[in-house]
Amino acid sequence: MAEYKGKTVTLNRPRAISKGSPGYGRKRKEVFVKNPSTGKIKRIAFGDAKLGMHKNDPKRKRSYCKRSEKLGNDRMKANYWARRDWDC
Repeated sequence: MAEYKGKTVTLNRPRAISKGSPGYGRKRKEVFVKNPSTGKIKRIAFGDAKLGMHKNDPKRKRSYCKRSEKLGNDRMKANYWARRDWDC
C-alpha cells in the first residue's frame, strides 16, 4: 500500500479505470508503480478503451506480442503492463 495524491493505493496491481476517474473512456486499465530511482508513486494508464483485446485469438495474440516486444520491458512504461495483460 502506498499514498498517491492523498489516496491509499495498491502497488503493482492493474485494475479497471472506474467511471469518473481521470482517463475513463480513453484508457481501459491503470496501475500504480513505485519508481525505484526517485521513490515516487506513478500512475500508469494503458489499453485502448475503444478496442477489444482478443487475447484468446492465437493469431492476434502472436501479432501483438511480436509487435510490442521491441518496445522494451521497463515496468515504469505502459507497454510492460499491457504485455502482462496479454500474457506475452
